[in-house]
Amino acid sequence: MSNIDVSEVLSSMLAAAQGVFDQKWPQVKDFAETEFEKLAKTLSQIEKLRITKQITEGEASVLLEMQKNTARTVMLALEGMGLVLVEQAINAALQVVKDMVNGAIGFVLI
Repeated sequence: MSNIDVSEVLSSMLAAAQGVFDQKWPQVKDFAETEFEKLAKTLSQIEKLRITKQITEGEASVLLEMQKNTARTVMLALEGMGLVLVEQAINAALQVVKDMVNGAIGFVLI
């Protein structure tokens, strides 16, 4: 059973990202919600795979980076979204769940 509550992680990440996107939030909201939900689910899946010893720490890091890249690419496709802004939003979203996720996984992933 996962210690990572996807709904809780998603809620925290969206609040952090919304603060970064600020006035652009209405434009990116639907895309951000979808991409951060995928990211939250990926974090939960990584925990499950680590608990069952199906992936290494390195593989977990690669899975996280792949999902971050996907989220980045989707949000960058929106008009007016710059790399710095999108990167700041992703980083802020991960920062607010860092301790919970790293604790659940048992190593520093974020």
